Amino acid sequence: MAAPPANPVQPSGGNPEDLKRRYREFLDLLPLTLALAGLPRSESGKYYTEEQIESRAFTIKAAWRLARSTTRECLQK
Repeated sequence: MAAPPANPVQPSGGNPEDLKRRYREFLDLLPLTLALAGLPRSESGKYYTEEQIESRAFTIKAAWRLARSTTRECLQK
């Protein structure tokens, strides 16, 4: 019998308080992340292809890492 798929929101063995903290950090950094990513909105009635969505997700992940490190660097100084 196959194991159930992992829940992307709650990692296995994760501390619930740590998960809440990380989720809150993600939400707090989201505006900065999207601004750094600089991705345009889709035109009305037009949709992105799967490849475009994957590319945009990669860009957002990179922007989130930068937003997180920049924020932490600013808080340490």
